[in-house]
Amino acid sequence: MKTQPSRITPKKRPIIGIIIFAIVFTSFIVLGLGLTFLAGFPNQAEELYGPPSKRITTYQRYNLSYKLVNDQSLLLNPMDPYGQEILFSISMGESTNSVLNRLKDVQLISSQEAVRNYLIYTGLDTQLQAGDFTLSASMTSVEIVQTMLDATPHSVTLTILPGWRLEQIAENIPTTGLILSGEEFLQAAHSPPDAFILKYNFPGDISLEGFLLPGSYEVLRDSTTDELFDVILSQFESQVTFDIQDGLNRQGFSLFQGVVLASIVERENVVPEEMPIIASVFVNRLAINMKLETDPTVQYAIGHNKAQGTWWTNPLSYRDLDYNSPYNTYLYFGLPPGPIASPSITALQAVAFPAETPYYYFRAACDGSGRHNFSQTFEQHISYECP
Repeated sequence: MKTQPSRITPKKRPIIGIIIFAIVFTSFIVLGLGLTFLAGFPNQAEELYGPPSKRITTYQRYNLSYKLVNDQSLLLNPMDPYGQEILFSISMGESTNSVLNRLKDVQLISSQEAVRNYLIYTGLDTQLQAGDFTLSASMTSVEIVQTMLDATPHSVTLTILPGWRLEQIAENIPTTGLILSGEEFLQAAHSPPDAFILKYNFPGDISLEGFLLPGSYEVLRDSTTDELFDVILSQFESQVTFDIQDGLNRQGFSLFQGVVLASIVERENVVPEEMPIIASVFVNRLAINMKLETDPTVQYAIGHNKAQGTWWTNPLSYRDLDYNSPYNTYLYFGLPPGPIASPSITALQAVAFPAETPYYYFRAACDGSGRHNFSQTFEQHISYECP
């Protein structure tokens, strides 16, 4: 006996069709709502964090946008509104994961994953810079990331070379990274702090010429002129010891006069060990009221030589020696009105403790060594003239 195949009765077919249609229709509704829901996140993320990187895929954009919108409290709120500044260093070649781990360890960020998603979304994951950065938990994670994109140093080094005049220091300012300009530096240098003048009883009309000791000074990049001079002048105060001041007094010089003469010794010197001998020549001349007749004072008076591209005209002509200026020690007796350059501590020590010599003259040796021949008489001085 054959079994008859089962058949669906006509009444049951409409019911199954309705169920299938309902399922499909509902799926489309859910999918549509889902797509509508997800479509809003890219716009929200762009409003919060800016446009996404062109390197990420469409899937990544939707996925990261969703995560970033949900993590905005982690990324846009600081961990500690009262957090202190700390120095955070990134090494050359350090991985992004390593940087994020260390940021989390020092409690600057609350979520490595959220920050990593932000970096990928913006395309900044390969742009973190090696360097030193001043960061704080009072900054948001986004602000911290933006700071680490700028490797401009927080502090810079200003170098002053022995024998430089103020204008040469000013010309060097733009190369240091300091925000202030050379013009601002010069203007402030010609108006010294009153406290500095009063402390040493300096003349009231002086500039800081000669009082900015040679050396390398690490200062904040955004230092004002007052802050810059505080650092440099504190070095003057610490290096110009009581022994130096006492030695100057025993030579009959005030500190101001000692700096003036030391600046001349600095410009005349090439070989440092000769400084005490050079100083002795000038001390001896002053003692008998003899003119100093030193070229650097004339060079200072003349100022910038455009043709030579230097502040120190060399060689001087006989006409230059007649240049009318109180700084011209060929025309005027005694010390010039002020320093002509930045003397080193060695030059100051040479003036405070000059060698005991009978010399009144010196001139450069003819062997190119930079050394000098010293003489007691003018006749001997003439005999050392180079052929």
